[in-house]
Amino acid sequence: MWKHHKKLEKNSLLLVIGILVVVSIGGLVEIAPLFYLESTIEKVKGVRPYTPLELAGRDVYIREGCYTCHSQMVRPLRDEVERYGHYSLAAESMYDHPFQWGSKRTGPDLARVGGKYSDGWHRDHMIDPRSVVPESVMPPYAFLADKDLDARDIKAKLVAQTKVGVPYTQEMIDSAAQDLATQADPFAPASAFKARYGDKAAQRDFDGDPTRLTEMDALIAYLQMLGTLVDFSTYKASAPENIR
Repeated sequence: MWKHHKKLEKNSLLLVIGILVVVSIGGLVEIAPLFYLESTIEKVKGVRPYTPLELAGRDVYIREGCYTCHSQMVRPLRDEVERYGHYSLAAESMYDHPFQWGSKRTGPDLARVGGKYSDGWHRDHMIDPRSVVPESVMPPYAFLADKDLDARDIKAKLVAQTKVGVPYTQEMIDSAAQDLATQADPFAPASAFKARYGDKAAQRDFDGDPTRLTEMDALIAYLQMLGTLVDFSTYKASAPENIR
């Protein structure tokens, strides 16, 4: 067989056909099972859709290109787990459209950043990164604290998310603007908001300025929930962990 490889190397048409055959077989082996498997994502207790404020903060995160320097995927390798925490689960990204796994780490991974620092730390970090991390090369984002959050289209954003499979209910959609304002107001009645998004959904003034609802509020709300939905003290993987 190996003696005939010269025929492929000398005939570009045969080489192209051979490549197509091999790629097609490999593609079928990987793709075909997805059509009959009920789900390729393990269901994990605690994972929920983003609140309207968190979703707005995620849009700010994407708009400012944070994903170009920060990943949101802890790989199942010992050094990563020891530094960042439990390796990332597919379920944690099931409502991300698009996902924020990233491909480069100029800054640290953010998959488990929620609750690691205070809201004040995040605000100071955005305003002047080197005030809290002297070696940081991150540019300042102080303008986020001075820019009011434009939430006029938040209901439409939730509707768009339902088109790609995020299970927002009609009640969530109708209450989107109210829930967004409620989450950033520590004195607002929150029973209905908590009923929709769970008791773990944080409700407070995130940016330190209770008189305004800013993009800084939204971004910090988003960062503070990353990695906090799953209780890993009770989580049991459906398959053996591959950490060595």
